[in-house]
Amino acid sequence: MRRFVLTFASALAAQPVTPPTVTTDLATVVSRKLDKTVAIPSDLVAFQSVALFAKVSGFVESIEVDRGSWVRRDQVLAVLVAPELRARTAEAEARLEAAVSQAAEVEAKRVTARGTYERLKAAAATPGVVAGNDLEIAEKSFEAAGASAEAAASGVKAAHAALDAVKDMESYLELRAPFGGIVTERNAHRGSLLGPSGPAVLKLEQVSKLRLVVPVPEIYVGAISPGARVAFQVAAFPDRSFEGVVARSAHSLDVKTRSMMVELDVPNPDRLLAPGMFANVQWPVSRAGASVFVPATAVVRTSERQFVVRVEGGVAEWVDVRRGEAEGDLLEVFGDLHEGETVIRRGNDEIQPGSRVVARTEAR
Repeated sequence: MRRFVLTFASALAAQPVTPPTVTTDLATVVSRKLDKTVAIPSDLVAFQSVALFAKVSGFVESIEVDRGSWVRRDQVLAVLVAPELRARTAEAEARLEAAVSQAAEVEAKRVTARGTYERLKAAAATPGVVAGNDLEIAEKSFEAAGASAEAAASGVKAAHAALDAVKDMESYLELRAPFGGIVTERNAHRGSLLGPSGPAVLKLEQVSKLRLVVPVPEIYVGAISPGARVAFQVAAFPDRSFEGVVARSAHSLDVKTRSMMVELDVPNPDRLLAPGMFANVQWPVSRAGASVFVPATAVVRTSERQFVVRVEGGVAEWVDVRRGEAEGDLLEVFGDLHEGETVIRRGNDEIQPGSRVVARTEAR
């Protein structure tokens, strides 16, 4: 009896194991160029923005602009008055005048000393007419007068420089627009006392052209293309679409958000858009070449791997893939898959490699 049991078991072990057969829907791997857009929340900011401060202390004598005023470049926006600075200017002018007067006197003495020296030198050509000591004294006096004239000239230059410095400070009593734009803040009025450490007098922004700052996620950084035109919308004009041009990027990722700041230049001739507006950017996503796509349901994710079940000659096999972008019901994948191959439309890890697969319907 024991011999019979062993013989029966050996016979069973010798029989080939028939792989299970699975009847399911199949799909064909397709290849095409990825061309889609993703929505990225972004912010519009002024192309240029500056807070204007008083560089010298003084009282506001006049201020000709207010919040909302449009100004041109180099336009006088406010005028300050500083009595102390005017006193310093008058003092510097007086010192310059005194230095010029002193230099004139010294120059006159130099001319006189030079004439005396030249006459004695000419007379000394005749022996016995001029004592050698007198000629030497005249020469020393001429040299001393020349040194005094040079010192006086240096004093005039120094006085001029001091006056110019004070006048330069006086020029700061006028606040001028560094560029054309709109005044968005005004924090002073006639009679206000201002100084370098005080609040900004005015805030000026250039809005004829804006910057659209887009935090592009890391996975889309490869699609940044300088010069590309990108569409966006704002809540203030829901029925309109605007456009910006990719102009510059940070070339560095923010480690907290894993995104790269990219700036678009946005022309704003009609001034419809304003700094601070929230924009919804339709960021283009593309690849250099074609990608392969499978139904999103074909990708199986387990704790250990991510794969699709490919059907080759009616037999199932697992192919590891990485997920890309979704386009409708299709998903971009990267792995050992090729256009025209067949995969199970709804993959799962219960379909083991080697299983026989029978198509329930035609591949769609």
